[in-house]
Amino acid sequence: MKALLVCPAERPAVPLLQRSSPLVLLPLFGRCLLEYWLEQIVTLGASHVLVSAAHEAREVRALVGNGARWGLKAEVIVESCELTQTNARREYCGQSESAWLAAPNDVTVLDHFPGLPQHPLFQSYAGWFAALLEFLPHAVGPTRIGVRELKPGVWVGMFTRISPTAQLRPPCWIGERVRVGPHSIIGPMAIVEDRVVVESDCEISTSAVGAQTFVGKCTEVRDSLAWGDSLLNWRTESFVTVPDPFLLSALGRPSLSLTPADWLAQLARRGSRSPRASRALEQQLPLRRDR
Repeated sequence: MKALLVCPAERPAVPLLQRSSPLVLLPLFGRCLLEYWLEQIVTLGASHVLVSAAHEAREVRALVGNGARWGLKAEVIVESCELTQTNARREYCGQSESAWLAAPNDVTVLDHFPGLPQHPLFQSYAGWFAALLEFLPHAVGPTRIGVRELKPGVWVGMFTRISPTAQLRPPCWIGERVRVGPHSIIGPMAIVEDRVVVESDCEISTSAVGAQTFVGKCTEVRDSLAWGDSLLNWRTESFVTVPDPFLLSALGRPSLSLTPADWLAQLARRGSRSPRASRALEQQLPLRRDR
């Protein structure tokens, strides 16, 4: 059976989310929306998937490949603009409807998590954060490896180090290779993506921290999306670029092989003006590789 996944093009309501990657490739709980949907259509019985992309098709094709990772045959189709469901059915399903999954699963616009069409992701930042919270208990899924539920409502990824004096308040999600310093509080309603460094005495609640973000000592993040040096209040949509890299900053391009030593080196290159912060981070993150 066939299925068509339509990648959303630009969504003017959420420009920050699409600043560095296509919306379908945005990291959400350590995976992207397209990955969640490819897993979903397999469970629905699809064996052949077409992925329609109007922008950044090259990046989409790099992720999808030939579909073998999901046990599918996959093709990426480049379009001049985003297709509507009606136009997509007319153009691709045509007279061979019996070869496709039954509607509405035959054509899906990837603007929501699987099973949550009532929670659109890209109509507002408040809606995006609400959708994250709704999906949080389901983010582990049957194919996720290494995520542990430390206590009810608290999920932590592999190779993450959390100080014994830190507090984790449910619901919260902490991704892979994250560092949480002493006396910091994560949650409630907090999502910390992969490879984030949270220094000591921080508080993150009702917020999401994007991958590869450094949160400096005594920083409070509330009702916000913190991503690199960008801080956006999802309630009011007020936005600021944080000028001090030792309060909030990007740790560089994501890398599966990034270690605490690499993070420390990046911070040292950017911030010789604040040796105190580098010393504090060195004390919190011993320079050894995860095993």
